[in-house]
Amino acid sequence: MVGSRIPPSGVVVSTAADRADSDSGRELSAYNSVAQLRNDIWWHIADTARRLAVLGPDAGTEVAELERYLADADLLEPYHSYPGGRLVARAHELAGTGAYAELTRLAETIGRGLVGGAALAAAANVGDRAPGVPGEGSAATDPRPNFDILVVADLSDREDQRLREEIRAIRRPEDEAVYDVVVAPSVEDAVVAALVNSRIQAVVVRSDFRTRSMRDRTLLDRLVPPVESADFDRLDTAARVSSVARELRSLRPELDLYLVDNASIELLAAQLGQRFDSVFLLQEDVLDLHLTILRGVARRRRTPFFSALTAYARKPTGVFHAMPISRGNSVVNSPWIRDMGEFYGLNIFLAETSSTAGGLDSLLEPHGPIREAQELAARAFGARRTYFVTNGTSTANKIVTQALVAPGDVVLVDRNCHKSHHYAQVLAGSRVAYLDSYTLDRYSMYGAIPLADIKRTLLTYRAAGRLDQVRMISLTNCTFDGVVYDVERVMTECLAIKPDLVFLWDEAWFAFARFHPVYRRRTAMNVAATLAQRFRTPEYRAEFESRSAELAGRPDDDLVHEPLLPDPDRVRIRVYATQSTHKTLTALRQGSMIHVFDDDFAGRAEGAFREAYMTHTSTSPNYQILASLDVGRRQVELEGFDLVARQVELAMTLRDRIAEHPLLSRYFRVLGSEDLIPERYRRSRGCPLHAGPVAMDEAWHTDEFVLDPCRLTLEIGATGIDGDTFKHDQLMDRWGVQVNKTTRNTVLAMTNIGTTRTSVAYLLRALVGIAEGLEDEASQRGPAAGREFERRVHALTHEHPPLPNFSRFNDAFRTDPGGAAPDGDMRTAFYLAYDDDRCEYLPADQVRERLGAGQPVVSATFVTPYPPGFPVLVPGQEFSTDILDFMDALDTKEIHGLDPGRGYRVFTAAALAAVTAVTT
Repeated sequence: MVGSRIPPSGVVVSTAADRADSDSGRELSAYNSVAQLRNDIWWHIADTARRLAVLGPDAGTEVAELERYLADADLLEPYHSYPGGRLVARAHELAGTGAYAELTRLAETIGRGLVGGAALAAAANVGDRAPGVPGEGSAATDPRPNFDILVVADLSDREDQRLREEIRAIRRPEDEAVYDVVVAPSVEDAVVAALVNSRIQAVVVRSDFRTRSMRDRTLLDRLVPPVESADFDRLDTAARVSSVARELRSLRPELDLYLVDNASIELLAAQLGQRFDSVFLLQEDVLDLHLTILRGVARRRRTPFFSALTAYARKPTGVFHAMPISRGNSVVNSPWIRDMGEFYGLNIFLAETSSTAGGLDSLLEPHGPIREAQELAARAFGARRTYFVTNGTSTANKIVTQALVAPGDVVLVDRNCHKSHHYAQVLAGSRVAYLDSYTLDRYSMYGAIPLADIKRTLLTYRAAGRLDQVRMISLTNCTFDGVVYDVERVMTECLAIKPDLVFLWDEAWFAFARFHPVYRRRTAMNVAATLAQRFRTPEYRAEFESRSAELAGRPDDDLVHEPLLPDPDRVRIRVYATQSTHKTLTALRQGSMIHVFDDDFAGRAEGAFREAYMTHTSTSPNYQILASLDVGRRQVELEGFDLVARQVELAMTLRDRIAEHPLLSRYFRVLGSEDLIPERYRRSRGCPLHAGPVAMDEAWHTDEFVLDPCRLTLEIGATGIDGDTFKHDQLMDRWGVQVNKTTRNTVLAMTNIGTTRTSVAYLLRALVGIAEGLEDEASQRGPAAGREFERRVHALTHEHPPLPNFSRFNDAFRTDPGGAAPDGDMRTAFYLAYDDDRCEYLPADQVRERLGAGQPVVSATFVTPYPPGFPVLVPGQEFSTDILDFMDALDTKEIHGLDPGRGYRVFTAAALAAVTAVTT
């Protein structure tokens, strides 16, 4: 190759023709998104044209290769406005006339535009080096925000051209944004466009569309899930357009949908008002449609509180209230702390105030911009109500628990949840029934809780006549390590046993999931809305009655493993989700949200929720955090789909690069579904993450648990370095790389919407540097050092201390000591430990002695080793030999609740006897 240039992804792509004719070359499996493939095609066009400019047109292989790449572009570009049909045609023309140098410049400009935006590509165009760079409607060169609208209609070429001319003609200088058009002749084309074109912000549907696509999907079959569309051609107009709207809403709920038709629009508006945002008459309401499209996008761009705060900061204000730092006067006028003002800038101080007036609002009693911002967030995240929290999801969990749980209520709790849930149960005075996750001893990790175990626990309470005492279940989705529940199945089957069960889903690491169609189906708010709609249908009622008849008289042991359906006349959808917005979306630290979808909120829970919110919310909330939550919501409504898709693509690319690299794969391995999810919980076979987006989509439809590909657990046992040392000494101190958490032999990295290709490249460079250092060390080791290295590797890869399950609450703290229900009164144990006379310290060997003598030993505190970062013991829980074995085998230095000098803090026998006497 002469002057060869590798495309940005580093992948040498085989063309559609190659893939159709043979299995040679790199397959589509090398790609994790259409955007990645599309970008590389244009860089390959540029590279091939560059070689032809040097070699001349007699290089037949290169000519054929160029034709195939251009054919690939023909398959993908109709779903995008940029570069557009004219520019693709221009590329064909340049190739046909042998103008390879000009084609090279054009393809490179298009490639830059796909990465950095069409406007960037236009700005890079100097003179006539790359003619025709702007897209079809020339919005690409406009400095205003620009986006695409999707027109679902089977247009002739003349109609298509007239539509584009109308849009260009109707643009006004005062418009806040501009847009271009993508035409989808069929339902299938519309669905594909919505999935691959993240620039689409609105959809205009006409009734004259086809069902099936006439386009070649050769390049899309592995990267885009198959479109399962009914034969819409057999439906009447209202049913046709309604079905299209429903399909597009399910994929991209943030999009504005508009119906344009040429007859009976009044009737259609009455029938389809809930499906479409507005209805227009074809050819008469062009200006109204244009303004409505812009107004719809502007509505999502609104940031009520951020805008109010910026307006306040610009006002001249005299401060005779709290906060000397307000307006920055105590900072900028000081010779000693002026550097603080230089570091942060003046705006942050101008926006600091204790006032709730002057256009601002009160978080505790919002009536203005904060209330409006929360309402916009509720719409964006699919909730009925949303509440902002400025001191983290730890507080959000306590608010929800206190609002819904009364002393004595039974709560089913994921034992491996965040510590805030454990402390929330102490504050609420609940009776805690802990649920155990499946264990991954090899990696010192806990997974998630099997549905069968949850159902078994609920059925145990039903058999004991205590199901009415069960109030709530608290689960973490996704888990710290990326294991994701089948939320719909969990809620459906639990509600079949306990129809009014409240669900608290801790989505601290899952706020981004709402904005991707694959992830969304496993989020709390989406499932709540889906079930609320499903349970009201006649079809569901018939399904329930049939299933009830099948299961009538079956014992509980059978029901644990049988799919269950709730009674539509008794079921109540009561779902809460807490999200650390700052962890995965744009927000300042501690910015969180509580999302509510509760049938009984207005009638039963709202008052208690308000009191709990008042209890835990500061009267001086940080306005900067609130403003960042408002702005973060705006961002995900307008570009969340694009950002999350890119986040997933980068994570998959990182997985692929580590697996492919001969040196990296010697020391590191990114764990997949087959490692972190036992086979019995996966219907899909193999590792769907490495089988491409379509296989991933299938797994998320079928498997009890799936793995979030953006959580990258890197197994490092082959390095001979434990996780904590690897994180601090290698990644952080040597390379400046921050990662999430560690276990004995793994480190957890994650991509987010702020991850860039540069940061991925830097992480790979750091890992290569670490691996090269290990290779250098290996070449210099003597026999003794080699044996020591092999010993460390063996310990990390084969010597795995078994993770202990929850043992039991001591009878002194159990509601029913002789029964099968496992709940305990952790609050009583927690506060009993405040009395030093009722506690003592025991080293591990003495605990073993007492257990060997048949004496119970009961923890007075939470004992939490890091890793794994979850309590191994809670107040009131009995020690077990499994727990001691695990603690003895740990090589971690950080164990909360264990005094290295004195041992474990436990209750005295007299204290337990006194509690037992009182409860008896």
